[in-house]
Amino acid sequence: MDNTALQEFLVPEDVLQILLSASNSSTLVDSLETLIQVCRTADGRADLASKSILPSVVQLIQSLPYPSGHHLLTLSLKLLRNLCAGEVSNQKSFLEQSGVAIILNVLNSANLSLEPDSGIIRMGLQVLANVSLAGERHQHAIWQQLFPKEFLALARVQSRETCDPLCMVIFACCDGSPELFEKLCGDGGITIMKEIVRTTAAVGFGEDWFKLLLSRICLEGRYFSSLFSNLGFVSTTENVEDTEFGEDLFSSEQAFFLRIISDILNERLREITVPSDFALCVFGIFKKSVGVLNCVTRGQSGLPTGSSMIDVLGYSLTMLRDVCAQKTLRGFQEDLGDAVDVLLSHGLIELILCLLRDLEPPAIIRKAIKQGEGQDGTNSGSSKPCPYKGFRRDIVAVIGNCTYQRKPVQDEIRQKDGILLLLQQCGLDEDNPFLKEWGIWCVRNLLEGNEDNKRVVTELELQGSVDAPEIAGLGLRVEVNPETGRPKLVNVS
Repeated sequence: MDNTALQEFLVPEDVLQILLSASNSSTLVDSLETLIQVCRTADGRADLASKSILPSVVQLIQSLPYPSGHHLLTLSLKLLRNLCAGEVSNQKSFLEQSGVAIILNVLNSANLSLEPDSGIIRMGLQVLANVSLAGERHQHAIWQQLFPKEFLALARVQSRETCDPLCMVIFACCDGSPELFEKLCGDGGITIMKEIVRTTAAVGFGEDWFKLLLSRICLEGRYFSSLFSNLGFVSTTENVEDTEFGEDLFSSEQAFFLRIISDILNERLREITVPSDFALCVFGIFKKSVGVLNCVTRGQSGLPTGSSMIDVLGYSLTMLRDVCAQKTLRGFQEDLGDAVDVLLSHGLIELILCLLRDLEPPAIIRKAIKQGEGQDGTNSGSSKPCPYKGFRRDIVAVIGNCTYQRKPVQDEIRQKDGILLLLQQCGLDEDNPFLKEWGIWCVRNLLEGNEDNKRVVTELELQGSVDAPEIAGLGLRVEVNPETGRPKLVNVS
């Protein structure tokens, strides 16, 4: 595009000359492309800052119409983005030139059509993201002009390339300000986060800003329950399990949301202390979701399964597993709060044991007991199949983590006749990868420092209730005292 053609865009002549001179170019396109390359280095950005190039770029953007000036607008935004990457004087100049309002006008123009221009929107958001990193004054300027209406409109753009920088802008604006996070998750802002989750569930995400934002809101903040409820059909109060189970109980967005929160929790378990209200809310979701076990067949895949109901069940269970692992991973030297104690006081062990009893036996046991005409390897009673591959393993993992150095839990399992049931989980199971390892971990924790539980195991073996290989696989064997005739469990590993 030659410079005479720019007259229709009303590009100020002084702006054009400044850019051409700074780049030693003859056309505006060549000038912008050259300056973009110069801005790739800190020295280049500093040099252009000393020449006050940024005001000219902002004026250029203001003069370019959308969509007819699309190519020049794209180049100008890219140059502005690079100019604001860590260069304080340029970031300051951006505010002085009313840059936020000008960029917002571009974003709105690109978002008006039936198919929003994700490339222009992404570039504009990247400009704001770089500016937001300059400090509180810049963050406040962006927040004041985009929250909540403009953030909401941008959150509804169904594009991964726009959602990533949007999350970065919102996170940078709120970081260090509990008040802004509260606004984001309050009545005026929760819809923004709901739309971000819905968009990400539909198109995915490529950068970590989405997870950082959810981590701050749901694990370090207190907004997990509110956001989960806003994504679906049911409330997550402590009485959530009293609602009648139905096919449309949980939305696909809720299942996706739990999947991401489960991933974040697993990744950050060593650094995040899970609050009790979060753990209790997850337990309420899990209790409600177990109704799906009454109407499913044996799962053919692991998580995610594609079924919202089963995925909510599975991801709430894996979150409970990880919440209960805090003591295992971090020991006693830290104050980990009382999240696990709260779960235990609300009947976690009793529910988990009941679910495990109701399941059909592990695959290896089903094959061993398969006999008689008409049997297909499953129990003829009311036994339920695992809804996904790994469900039994995850249940055993929750119990194993809860029993780690918790004698009251060890005793409760014995009192509820759960020892034999857990011993039966120490074998291989093609439907539950690593079940044997989790089963051994569980039984070790169950027996550690608990003579009453050890005594039960030895008596079970002497009665023939437990196969010797199961005991031997734990590095244990039964010996009988020749004087007293009493059995005892000894470690042979």
